[in-house]
Amino acid sequence: MDWQAVIAGFAMIDVVAVGFLLAAWVAATLVIEHPPAWRPSVSALMARYRREWMEAFVTRNPRIFDSQIVASLRQGTSFFASASMIAIGGGFALLGNAERLQGVAQDLTPSTDPVVVLEIKLILMLLFASNAFLKFVWSHRLFGYTSVLMAAVPNDPEDPATLPRARKAAEINIAGARSYNRGLRSVYFGIGASAWLIGAWALIAATLVTSAVILRREFWSHSRAVLLDPSDITER
Repeated sequence: MDWQAVIAGFAMIDVVAVGFLLAAWVAATLVIEHPPAWRPSVSALMARYRREWMEAFVTRNPRIFDSQIVASLRQGTSFFASASMIAIGGGFALLGNAERLQGVAQDLTPSTDPVVVLEIKLILMLLFASNAFLKFVWSHRLFGYTSVLMAAVPNDPEDPATLPRARKAAEINIAGARSYNRGLRSVYFGIGASAWLIGAWALIAATLVTSAVILRREFWSHSRAVLLDPSDITER
């Protein structure tokens, strides 16, 4: 690899743009998973409902409905894992034929970046796709653990092992959802990273838009307002 060509192909604004992208990705995860107490995220609110789901599961008979929910969760993770693998395969195919991508990039911007610069930009997107794949696979496995723990919950609600095992299932379920959401955020920011093919300023703009979309859905969406509606809270 011609490192001089690589260094010459990037300006300081490129370094700033990539750093901003990575910082926004990490910051979004921290804010969403550790929100302030006065403004919980949708993910935090759903974690509460997952715990209540396992408590309701204890007395539900039959429990077929619950097993169907876990199966649908696993189907969702397997779909996105497969889609991530396809994206990774497509990215490697482009790496092997980056000259054609160079022509597309030149149609979008007057830049005359060498092929190696475009390959590095593709690698950034591949890293996000690879991270998403790993998160979705781990989420799929955690939901599998959840189903096993749910199966180990005794049918008798009075059994001393019933509630502890149900709570374990809830925590593993929450961990699976956390990994799934991390995978989705990697997909979002990976799509945003494709703007770097146009230029550094386009990457900064895409990062801002991606962050705004993610944070809005977690903190200012209609679905969050529905979850916060106290009409379903009853004294027990």
